[in-house]
Formats: sequence, structure tokens, C-alpha cells
Amino acid sequence: MSSKHYDLAVIGSGPAGQKAAIAAAKLGKRVAIIDRRSMLGGVCLHTGTIPSKTLREAALYLTGFRQRAFYGKDSAIKHRIEIDDLMSRVDEVVKRERAVVHDQLKRNDVEIVDGLARFVEPHALEVDTGEARTIVEGEHVLIACGTRPSRPDHVPFKERRVLDSDDLVRAVGGELPKSVIVVGAGVIGLEYASIAAVLGIAVTIVEARDSMLEYVDEEITEALSYHLRRSGVTFRLGETVASISYDESGPVIACLESGKTVSGDRLLYAVGRQPNTDRLNLDAVGLPVDDRGRISVNERFQTEISHIYAAGDVIGFPALASTSMEQGRLASCHMFGVPCTHAPELLPYAIYSIPEISMVGKTERQLTEQKVPYETGVAHFEEIARAQIIGDRTGLLKLIFRADTCALLGVHIIGDGASELVHIGQSVMAADHTVEWLRDCVFNYPTLAEAYRVAAIDGLNKLQRRRALTPNS
Repeated sequence: MSSKHYDLAVIGSGPAGQKAAIAAAKLGKRVAIIDRRSMLGGVCLHTGTIPSKTLREAALYLTGFRQRAFYGKDSAIKHRIEIDDLMSRVDEVVKRERAVVHDQLKRNDVEIVDGLARFVEPHALEVDTGEARTIVEGEHVLIACGTRPSRPDHVPFKERRVLDSDDLVRAVGGELPKSVIVVGAGVIGLEYASIAAVLGIAVTIVEARDSMLEYVDEEITEALSYHLRRSGVTFRLGETVASISYDESGPVIACLESGKTVSGDRLLYAVGRQPNTDRLNLDAVGLPVDDRGRISVNERFQTEISHIYAAGDVIGFPALASTSMEQGRLASCHMFGVPCTHAPELLPYAIYSIPEISMVGKTERQLTEQKVPYETGVAHFEEIARAQIIGDRTGLLKLIFRADTCALLGVHIIGDGASELVHIGQSVMAADHTVEWLRDCVFNYPTLAEAYRVAAIDGLNKLQRRRALTPNS
């Protein structure tokens, strides 16, 4: 077998792998990124982030969802929406974005090696293209091989009936189902459940936990639950699926441990994801994984083997495209001795449900547990002119700040544009500005960003009233 030597060999071309490879290449290093050519861009591009968010936009557009506040359900662009109507937009976006990824890698002289990689020695990877094998040697190796949907043996997966999230974005042809069961109220389950609800599909969510999105502020999750229920979503929280059955002509039946049964035309199983580490032959280098297949790393994204790093979904939470990009960049900087800063407490999170959610910083629960005195300020979108114009009367923006110094500690948003708006709060926190700065800031009018000023005034008014009642506070 032929072999090539590189300063960095990257396993996986998703967000973490891309940014690590490009960061190293910009330092003048010789870099190879290994992945199947058909999957260039990784799960993020082909079956995860990009397809799901594009599907969301297609559903919002075709149903006229954003215009319903003014024109009712007659605002729909198309009244009989089929699967191909949605997937045509997904296919076009994926095609264009793949070209962007390919161009970025080639422009930075990153060599793309087609195939699947597995370790044979600590510095050597065997790459199988399906037709030939080659050896890629790396002074450093970054594992960014991502994850795939969990497919437990007790779930009878079947095309068009019982699906995982990958199956969902590969669907072609036919009518939309009338009803769907979603097992799992995590990010993936909630995003697809809300898309289905907008499309007029009856949705039942089954979740083993008594609550959902435990790392999100409770006021925001309560608001999301309320809006999803108004869209026709039924929740079965604290319920576990005991068995799933179906026949060719009847519905899919999910029997719950409580004795209840739930039926639907389709079932989406969205409980957990499996890291692809089982395909890497990690035993050849003695690199351990936990009971879920995840790789443990230090704050520099370095594994127990000093020249091997790992980043992205394969190391676990938060498993977001944005955080994975940063992890890949930081790993490259460390392995080649480039100083860099990292502020994990300022990483933003976004959940593209309908309505969407985004947050940065601490929640009320965290601050209560840490015994930090705080106050909150809230702006409801129904009092923001721009939100009235675009038809969002349900959103809200919440600020959490210290009661003694007014330092901004957290920003939590639900509503249109939440994933964009959160970056204002992120910047304010990074600059160590206080909520008073937001009160005094001038925002364009009318904009959704004005909600920051409204929330700041609301919070400071609360604080003033509290201090008036308790002079020694």
C-alpha cells in the first residue's frame, strides 16, 4: 500500500474537521482530511444541521406560517404540500453548501482523501476507498468522525414507517403523513416535531423524562411547550416506549410502559446518537471510549494520547455545529503551539424549533444553586414594533443580571430570529458591559434588537422597586 505523511491527519469533514484542517493549513502545515467524498461536509451538511434547518424554512414558507397572524391559513403558498416540495429545497441547499466546503478546503491546500479511516498504529491510518487502500501518516491526528442516530435492536426500523432522523431527510416522493409519533424530546425530536406541526401533521411526543431540555431556562421551555401544544402537539412526558409494531396497511402502534398506546402513520425515533468511534479500531492505539462511545478530552481537546485530539459530536455535549467549529480550531492551535483564548461560558446555543430558542450564559436555576443574587428583565415581542410587523406576537427576550453589580449573566430568547439576536447579548457579556449599557444603547427602530433595551428597562425597574422596599439590599 502507498503512504503519505502529513503534519495533521483529520478524520471526518464535518464542522470540527473542516475548521481544524483550515486552521492548520493557514499555519503552513501539510494537512489531509479523510472522509467519503459523497459525505464531504459530514453529517452536519448531509443529514443533520443543514437539511433540518432548510426543511424548517421550506415548511415555514410553503405553509405561509409567518403570515398567518395577518392573513390566516389562506396565506399558504401551496395547500397540498408533498414531500418532494420540501426536499427539493433541501437538495439544492446541500448541493450548494457542499461546493462551498470543497472550495474552502482546496483553496487552503487541504488534501481531501476519499474513504473511511481506521487506526493501524498511533501515527498511521488505513484508508479504505472501497476499491483500494492507502496509509495516511500524521504527526498529529484529530478525530472528528461525528455520530449517527442510535438504532437499538428493539426498535423495528422500516423505510417510510419507523424512521431515524437520517431516514427523514432522505425521504423522496409521496404525500405527507397525517400523524406522527416522535420518540424523544431532545433537540432533534423537538425540531422535527414542530416542523411537522406547522405542516398540519398531528404530532405526539413521547419522552421518558418528566421535563425537556433541562439545560434551557425553565421559562423558555414552558413557553415552547405552550406554543407547541397550541400547534396541536400532544406530550407524553415521563413515558417509556415498551414496544413498537405495525402492519403494511395499518398505523404504527407504540405501546407505553404505563399501558397507554399511541398510534400514527409514522414513528420518528430520536433518542440519542451513536459516536462513530466503533469504526476507528481504537484498540490499535489503546485509546478508550466511555460506555456511549465518546472520547474523553482535556480543555485543549487532547486525548490520553498526546498527539491525538478529538472534537465535535464525538466528545459529547453540546454537540452543536458552532461549538464543534470552535473546538476544531482550538485543537489545531494547541497542537501547533499557537496561543488562543476560549470562553466556554459564552458559547451560544440555538434550538431551531418553531418558535426557535437561543441562549447564552446562566439560567435562573443555575444562579439559584450557586446562590448568586440576580434580577430578570423581560421584553415580550407583542410590545416590540418590529415583531408586530413580521407577525410574531409570541416571542420573548429575557435578561438575567446580578442584583448588586448589574453585570449581565444570561440571555434567553424564544421567538423569530432568536438565534441571531442572542449574539448581541453574547457580545455584551464578552465586553463585561452591564444591563445599564443595554438600557442606554440606541437600537435601530423598528428592530427586534430593541427588545434588549425594553428588557433592560424592565429589569432595572424591578431592581429599583426592590431596593425601595428593602433599603439595605
